Amino acid sequence: MLTLHINGQDHEYDGDPSVPLLWVLRDEIGLTGTKFGCGAGLCGACTVHLAGQAVRSCQVAAADAAGKPVVTIEGLDPHGEHIVQRAWRETSAPQCGYCHAGQIMQAAALLAQNPKPSKTDVLDAMSGNICRCGCYQRIAEAIMLAATGA
Repeated sequence: MLTLHINGQDHEYDGDPSVPLLWVLRDEIGLTGTKFGCGAGLCGACTVHLAGQAVRSCQVAAADAAGKPVVTIEGLDPHGEHIVQRAWRETSAPQCGYCHAGQIMQAAALLAQNPKPSKTDVLDAMSGNICRCGCYQRIAEAIMLAATGA
């Protein structure tokens, strides 16, 4: 039995400890904001925070998350008012929206570690998150807006 601390709540998981955290979040706990993209940790759609770090949940075994705080897009702000979420809306960053939970989680982790990133810092930090619609310019604009505290 694993105890997973997700979005401030403990959840007991009695399944295979080697199952990726992504599937525990989506299938066992019902937090479907974290998306499956590639399953290989290459696209960033499944990004969550594990002990304050942005990680690809498709590459983290449930056992490796046990006892550590996990934050999903649903837990970033219960009302969708995290500064990055507000900036996303302000700049109309998403097109289809599929990748944006992972994009937002990656951006929030960046700003937590570097509150005043340069444009190069943003592009470097976000380079592992793929947007199939090509909204990269609006994503970078949203992150830069969030960094201003607007």
